Amino acid sequence: MTTRGLLLIALLFFARAAAATQVVDDRGVAIALAHPPQRIVTLLPSLTEVVCELGACTRLVGVDNYSNWPEAVRALPHVGGLEDANIERIVALKPDLVLAAASSRAIGRLQGLGLTVAALEPKTLTDVRRVVGKVAQLLGNSAEGARMLERIDAGVDAAARSLPQALRGTRVYFEVNNGPYAASESSFIGELLARVGAANVVPGALGPFPKLNPEFVVRADPEVIMVSDRNAQALRERPGWDRIRAVRGQRVCVFTAEQGDVLVRPGPRMAEAAQLMVQCLTGRLKGRSL
Repeated sequence: MTTRGLLLIALLFFARAAAATQVVDDRGVAIALAHPPQRIVTLLPSLTEVVCELGACTRLVGVDNYSNWPEAVRALPHVGGLEDANIERIVALKPDLVLAAASSRAIGRLQGLGLTVAALEPKTLTDVRRVVGKVAQLLGNSAEGARMLERIDAGVDAAARSLPQALRGTRVYFEVNNGPYAASESSFIGELLARVGAANVVPGALGPFPKLNPEFVVRADPEVIMVSDRNAQALRERPGWDRIRAVRGQRVCVFTAEQGDVLVRPGPRMAEAAQLMVQCLTGRLKGRSL
């Protein structure tokens, strides 16, 4: 073989090596891709939003039942959720990558059927940085991942600067579900509250999203309560909650369903979530009252 032929073979080898990607997911499993995926299924709304923000929305062929942003994903096949993923429908979509929460029950079955699955589940702000970086790497666009994180940080910082000094340290209870399940200091929601200047009444030692005895919140006596309108009705029925300072002072922020989605999804809209928190703390929230 000529020197030129050997050179061409070497160039092809290195081009293929450069195109190959390997990422270790949240299970510690190495996910290897020979080339960036072109047919992606996402099984978590935050992962859907990350993929789209990274400019790869057109590569999505299916999403979970709760993915509804951006608008383009509403028209895609919806294939279930954490507990009820439709395996047959996912397989029929012929994805070359499935992005799923590490807690998804579908992972084992999908892998058993020959699909490549990356398990990535952000629960803290550190997780968000890691997940965005790994999704961007899998998509072959690490540079855009870094830019996306810069945009989020800049937006959160801007929201924090807009909170008046007198309101810093306001004691907040954030309810994510009517168990009641709360967002503690160690959750990404709790970390966002801290970054904008609020104080969370639920300690991180209880875990990111602990189920609480309602009496805990009465004793904690928060100055502000944040809750989605999906869960607000239950607040009226809890014994003793009329004694809470936030309820007495009518400082209960009831977020619309759309605002609630923004707040509970750790992804590209976290700067918007921080703005909603500040609007609540300053009494400027355009949601509704309890």
